[in-house]
Amino acid sequence: MKQVKILFKSLLIVCLFMLQQEAKAQQKSSTDATKESSQSSMKLFLIERDIPGAGTLTPVELKGISQKSCTVLTSMGPKIKWVQSYVTGNKIFCVYQAEDEKLIKEHAQKGGFPITKITQISSTISPATAEQ
Repeated sequence: MKQVKILFKSLLIVCLFMLQQEAKAQQKSSTDATKESSQSSMKLFLIERDIPGAGTLTPVELKGISQKSCTVLTSMGPKIKWVQSYVTGNKIFCVYQAEDEKLIKEHAQKGGFPITKITQISSTISPATAEQ
C-alpha cells in the first residue's frame, strides 16, 4: 500500500510538472504571436537619400551617422525599425520597417537626414524565391 502511495505521488508530481511546462510553452507561443502580429502590421519602405560623396564617407563618418539614426529610433519607440542601408557613390538607400510613411519622415527630420524618395515595398524576392 505504501508503494502505491509513493507511485501515486510520483505520478502526480510528473503530471504537475508537465502541466507547468505546457503552460510555459503556451505563454511563450502567445508572446511570440503578439510580437509577430505587431511586426506584421509594419510596412517595409525603401528610402532614397541623395548625399553627394556618400561613397567616400569614412567608416568613422558612417558610424556617426548610424549612431545618430539609432539614437533617434530609440527615442521614437518600436513603431519604426532600421533594417539596413546601402551606400553608393552619391546616394544611400535605406530599408526601414514602419507603421506608416509619416514615421519615416519624422525620423529623417529629427536626425537631419535628407529624403529624396520614399517607396513602400510590396514584396521581396531573392534566389530563395526560385526554390520555394
